[in-house]
Amino acid sequence: MTSIIDQYEKASQRSKPSGPEPMRPDISTAGFIQMKLQDEEPIFIRQRVNFRPPDNILHLAVSSNLIIIAMANNVILRIDVKNPEKKEEIDVSKCMSQMKMSGLFLDPLGNHLLLALTPKNGESPPSEFFYLHKTANKLKPAGKFRGHEITAVGWNFSNTSDTTTGPILLGTSKGLIFETEITLDVDKIFNTSLEQYWKQVFDIGEHSKPPITGIAFHKVPYTDKYVIIVTTKIRIYQYIGSVTNAQEKPLLQQIFSRYLNVEERFSQLENSLPYSRMQFYYPVAKGYPKSFGWLTETGVLYAEVSPKPAPDNVLINQVMLYSPETSLSGSTVSTSHNVPINFILTKFHALLLYSDHVKGISLLNQELIFEDIYNDTFGKLVNITKDPITGAIWAHTERALFKYKVTREERNVWQVYMDKREFELAKQYCKGNPAHIDQVLVKEAEMLFKEKDYEKSALIYADTHSSFEEISLKFLQECQIEALKTFLKKKLEGLRPQDKTQITMIVVWVVELFMNQMGVLRNDQTSHLHNPKYMELQKQFDSFLCIPVVEECIKKNLSTIYNLMASHGDKDNLIRLTIMHRNYEEVIRQHLYKNNYLEALEVLKSQGNRNLFYHFAGALLQELPKPTVAAIISKGSQLQPSRLLPALVSCDSDEKHAKEVIKYLEFCVYKQSCPDPAIHNLLLSLYAKYKQDEVMRYIGSQGQDITMVHYDVHYALRLCQENGLTEACVQLSALLGLWTTAVDLALTIDVDLAKIIAAMPSHNDSELKKKLWLKIAEHVVRERDDIQQAMEFLQQCDLVKIEDILPFFSDFVTIDHFKDAICNSLQEYNQHIQDLKEEMQEATKAAEIIRKDVQAFRTRCTFVHVRDTCNSCEVQLLLRPFYVFPCGHRFHSDCLIAALTPMLSNDQQTKLADLQRQLTAASKKPDDTTSVGSVSLSTKDQIKADIDNLVASECLYCGEFMIESIDKPFIEEENYERVMAEWI
Repeated sequence: MTSIIDQYEKASQRSKPSGPEPMRPDISTAGFIQMKLQDEEPIFIRQRVNFRPPDNILHLAVSSNLIIIAMANNVILRIDVKNPEKKEEIDVSKCMSQMKMSGLFLDPLGNHLLLALTPKNGESPPSEFFYLHKTANKLKPAGKFRGHEITAVGWNFSNTSDTTTGPILLGTSKGLIFETEITLDVDKIFNTSLEQYWKQVFDIGEHSKPPITGIAFHKVPYTDKYVIIVTTKIRIYQYIGSVTNAQEKPLLQQIFSRYLNVEERFSQLENSLPYSRMQFYYPVAKGYPKSFGWLTETGVLYAEVSPKPAPDNVLINQVMLYSPETSLSGSTVSTSHNVPINFILTKFHALLLYSDHVKGISLLNQELIFEDIYNDTFGKLVNITKDPITGAIWAHTERALFKYKVTREERNVWQVYMDKREFELAKQYCKGNPAHIDQVLVKEAEMLFKEKDYEKSALIYADTHSSFEEISLKFLQECQIEALKTFLKKKLEGLRPQDKTQITMIVVWVVELFMNQMGVLRNDQTSHLHNPKYMELQKQFDSFLCIPVVEECIKKNLSTIYNLMASHGDKDNLIRLTIMHRNYEEVIRQHLYKNNYLEALEVLKSQGNRNLFYHFAGALLQELPKPTVAAIISKGSQLQPSRLLPALVSCDSDEKHAKEVIKYLEFCVYKQSCPDPAIHNLLLSLYAKYKQDEVMRYIGSQGQDITMVHYDVHYALRLCQENGLTEACVQLSALLGLWTTAVDLALTIDVDLAKIIAAMPSHNDSELKKKLWLKIAEHVVRERDDIQQAMEFLQQCDLVKIEDILPFFSDFVTIDHFKDAICNSLQEYNQHIQDLKEEMQEATKAAEIIRKDVQAFRTRCTFVHVRDTCNSCEVQLLLRPFYVFPCGHRFHSDCLIAALTPMLSNDQQTKLADLQRQLTAASKKPDDTTSVGSVSLSTKDQIKADIDNLVASECLYCGEFMIESIDKPFIEEENYERVMAEWI
């Protein structure tokens, strides 16, 4: 639980509230809520250190987390911030006789402490200067500075040694500047001199010899230049120069020597105070300072320290920070309390210390942003200081020590830069916050719009979340079409692929704007193609169309874009767009609309979309049959003839078109071997109509196998009948197997053709062939009365005999005409009779041989010995019923059945199992006999005989079963692993 005093102290701290965050509907409000909660914590928060000094605090110095406190009881406290419980007390009362401490100086590393002592009254005793090392507990006098009141120390920020200070500058109350180097020699701890060397290097030269209130020097990074800044109560001196010999001591006299005989250069302010304060801000510990501040009665002179100093000035962009006369509560501060005692610099603020409060002023806009009121519980405020290494801020009153916590100091910097119109810096300090960046962009865009820089304004507006309609309307009201196009195109770049509706809207709008602009130029000048403005506009439009997202959008909305361009009468861009998007269909359609058939055909030939050939071939064939067919043939197998069929059928109305169609169909049939029946049927129909001489060649090329032809034979037969192509009808009828019809038709043309047809049927169908030849013979005899030709049929067909054709002759024909034929026929019959007699004799001899073999087989026997074993199980054969085959193999009946069963078919296995069941059942019944011919068999014997016929018809090893099993493996798959294991 916090004490009442702590609660009061917290309430006494006031911070300027940040402006209300804009709640934009298109940005998540959750982010703003979270950001607002973070901003509620003040930038500077005072924290009282849990430390009660034994006496009043006179001086405080902090460096590298080491705190040095000089108290009124002549005790110096040395506290390590990282280990605050361990405090070191150093009694300096022996050195303080009739003296008072005027200055306490601690180097950046916290290793070297310098104490300046002055007499309490008058000139006696002389001023003293002491040194205390971090590891020592006893002051050591710097005797060479005895009598000089040291008022300022310029530490060497390049020093890294724990035992030496390196070259440092000391300023005195008389305006003198000394350079020295103080070293603690551990081995010679009783040395009387601490100074390695000391020398006065400069005198600021003022007649009044004012004290030096501040001195500092820094080496410019990556150069040999040094910058020395010295302040008095009313003046700032700058000394800039190069050090040619870094080993020469004193080091900085090389710089001061350039100013010995030169007129003094300084900046001066009015100041009635007995002091002035100089402070620096270091962005990096022990680095080169970024900014500089000098406190006088007038205010704080603030400047940036240039990293590339000019020969006579390193402090650039100087401004005066005036102490505000009002507090954050609105009350007016009294004049007596309006003079700061001291101040420190942070990156963006200056904290001014007064006797009873601390104020924070923005370095960017000089506004009061923080105020901390102290009560008198712990006395008046004495000093404020900053650790140059860690950046920690410490303040102390007479009896208390405080520390200031800095929280997100840059939180409102973006607003300040935005108000100052330094937008790039504002964006940098937005730290990626989308709401802040959006405000900066809107502010920048509004400024550019007011300055009539519409193009830049449009580019920035497109990156904001401002209302799309509002911004577009602003440019339209100002008639800034180019800026509007810039805004739309930039907005288009920021859309996601899924924002299809917005993309489509913007693309169509931009196209509309281009069309309007180019339309105005076309209307103003007839030769608009040579107008530079039109050409530039066309170039911009082409570039816009080539943007990938625009190209994709136009592909999906081609009809809309085409209609838009057509409504503006821009045929050039319409054709260019179709070519760009390879929409050749629209190009061809436009050419056909204008009756530019040759141009349409050229476009069709140049593109690779086959569907367009199918779509426009009909129209082009009607107008340009020959070039169109040539173009189609040039595509070869890329085009499917079946899909061109509608166009081909529509163009056979006259001979001119039909000849070109036939040319393409012949290309498909003879060159490409197209198997499509529709193509063949169309070709045949055109042959029958326009080229009847080609019908027989085509039918012959297809062959006489009806299963191999590609045309419809029935359709072809009907077509040839309608066109009177009898010879073709003969071939087609024969192809269909209508032999009688084919021969009848052939006889109307030529007897030889009929003979060819009659010879075509298969030799197995002798009756049909005989019938066909007799039909021809009848035609020759009765129609032509050609006996000689009829007699020739007897030699041409073996199936026709003289007796078959005799009925066709008239009764008045004499036998002399048939004498030779009849004799030949009788001789053939006689020869046939002799052949039959020889075949009978051979059959009789074969039957006799078989009869003798059967008789010999009946008397054949086989001997079975006691030692004979089964060829399957190797057990003695006589132990169980067995079979003996003529080849000599012997098997037990059960072994034979077991080995033979897997080789039987499924039906045989079923039958065998059924017979075995019947045999088992018959064995249990009394014997009954069945008469088979003249032999009587019992039922059991009959079943055994059936089993024998099934399993013992042939030897297992010598019969067909063994031959059929030759492809089976010796080792079954299920036994393979077991057998292999046994073999191994």
